[in-house]
Amino acid sequence: MSRISASYLSLAINLLVLFILAYSIYYIAKFVLVTLTGIFASRTKTKFDDYLIQNKTAKYTAYLIPFFFIYYTVPIILKKYDYWQSAFEKIVGIYIVLLLLWIVRAIFNSLKDYLKHKPKYSDKPIDSFIQVIMIVLWIFGITVIISKLFGIKQSELLTILGTLSAIIILIFRDTILGFVSSVQVSINDMVRIGDWITMNKFGADGDVIEINLTTVKVQNFDNTITTIPTYALSSDSFQNWRGMLRSDGRRIKRHVLIKSSSIRFLTAEDIERLQQIELIKAYLDTRQAEIDRFNTNRNSNKEIAINGRNLTNLGVFRKYISEYMTNQSGINANMTMMCRQLQSTEFGVPLEIYAFANDKRWVNYEYIMSDLFDHIFASITYFDLEIFEMPSKLEIKNSYPNN
Repeated sequence: MSRISASYLSLAINLLVLFILAYSIYYIAKFVLVTLTGIFASRTKTKFDDYLIQNKTAKYTAYLIPFFFIYYTVPIILKKYDYWQSAFEKIVGIYIVLLLLWIVRAIFNSLKDYLKHKPKYSDKPIDSFIQVIMIVLWIFGITVIISKLFGIKQSELLTILGTLSAIIILIFRDTILGFVSSVQVSINDMVRIGDWITMNKFGADGDVIEINLTTVKVQNFDNTITTIPTYALSSDSFQNWRGMLRSDGRRIKRHVLIKSSSIRFLTAEDIERLQQIELIKAYLDTRQAEIDRFNTNRNSNKEIAINGRNLTNLGVFRKYISEYMTNQSGINANMTMMCRQLQSTEFGVPLEIYAFANDKRWVNYEYIMSDLFDHIFASITYFDLEIFEMPSKLEIKNSYPNN
């Protein structure tokens, strides 16, 4: 056998022995670390170590130990083989860097899972901060790998990257904007996980289920998922319903259109008829007495209704609706509540209901509001008022049969 063949045979045997020893170390390290961490986790009250196990932190660490053994043993075994020694050191060094990054990622993922189950941090954008840290670590790890592969000093490599910063900023534009926005969102407490937000621009209307570096995920009420760029939360407007959910009621703000031609002064016969309505009987008695005294003192000519002071059917109806809401268990009487008249339009006079429902749950809230307006639509005819409606094609056809 030639000297070269014997040399390569010796090299192969040495490498085989090295790999057998490394695998044995890995097997022992894996058994010890996984077993010990399992026993330790079962005996502690904190759940952080449980998440470390779930994210395979011990397994990655067990991989790291034999690679360190190989890294420090290769120079001894391959002392006479400079080329192979350099190649193995580079390969093993790269694996060590990658394993260290995986271990750090597993630890941060465990920390994220642990904090998300803490009420104090469950609504914070933890994903964003962890992603930023991991991006920085990956950039550092990549520079170490490149410097090992090509024999470039890290300081020189960072100088080169500095000159390419414009390209890096362009590539990582969304990431950088997302990071800045995540910080703003967190500091200003604009959005939390679990908040109900509405963002019409992106078709989002539901609960925030995730906030990370580049996106915010919203689960809409139809169970679809809308993804919003994180930076959009600071650059565009959106509606956060957290204040409503924390308050004592959910706002009802809706109006009906009253035909202006149906609004008129009330006659004595009208008032006598309306006094049969229990909710406004006391109001009509008191109010009409005040009006009569006023008109008597002013010697108003009541042969014409416009003279002096008068009650109107719309005014009495507004009072009726206010009294009706006060007596409804679904309306919070301790919060702002009114029936008001808005600026008249070409479609009539808007009569707006402004109140707060006691029950903030969507289905129950809609029921309370619908029940209120059902009553308004049904009771409005008692006051000789009419709701404005655009005529249908059939109504127009019946009105002009010859056309």
